[in-house]
Amino acid sequence: MNNKKQSKNSNGMKQFSVISLFPEMLESYLSTSIMGRAQGEKLMRVNLIPLRTFTAGKHRTADDSPYGGGPGMVLKPEPIWKAVEAAKKKVKKGETRVILFSTRGKALDQAMVRRLSKYDHLIFICGRYEGVDERVAEHLADEEVSLGNFVLSGGELPALCVIDAVTRQIPGALGKFESLEDIKGSYPVYTKPALFEGKTKKGKMKKMKVPEVLLSGNHKLIEEWRKKSV
Repeated sequence: MNNKKQSKNSNGMKQFSVISLFPEMLESYLSTSIMGRAQGEKLMRVNLIPLRTFTAGKHRTADDSPYGGGPGMVLKPEPIWKAVEAAKKKVKKGETRVILFSTRGKALDQAMVRRLSKYDHLIFICGRYEGVDERVAEHLADEEVSLGNFVLSGGELPALCVIDAVTRQIPGALGKFESLEDIKGSYPVYTKPALFEGKTKKGKMKKMKVPEVLLSGNHKLIEEWRKKSV
């Protein structure tokens, strides 16, 4: 398996491949805002790979009952293996990392995002039902990733989270590179109007002002205030 760090691919474009039973779930989110713009500017590309394409038989079955009994169904290894190989063939240059989303995986954090952003091609395996045949985790995936100590219905949401976070690391993907805020904390932000009246969470009407320092035009004082407010 390829664990090397990034070497520039042929055109510098970041590539993501998402293997899913329901790739249509991701289309709307990926086509809008930062990720839609980044794809339009050819800074990155997302390849949505329908897992059933790599199944056989009339019913295109991608899952089966677990050996030893138990509830639910398990995604079969054969179609996943074929899908990963197809994804690798489609993006032949650069360094690739294969990620399986799993509740047993390491929790996603900003350090992991920065590390994953060094790869040219990230392949995401999105599980469903009761999970994925363990041989995928043992012999195909380079690592397992989790969003945290809770259970989701599949790996599609984690895939979107990783794509979103990694895309923010691509130079040019954000309007201003300064938007890559420090994960340790960001300062409070305000916008117009300077005075706003509304009902608070306690149910009382209140006039709420923007801090005077932000209206002062004194950039030194503003910077000091921001540092203290983190």
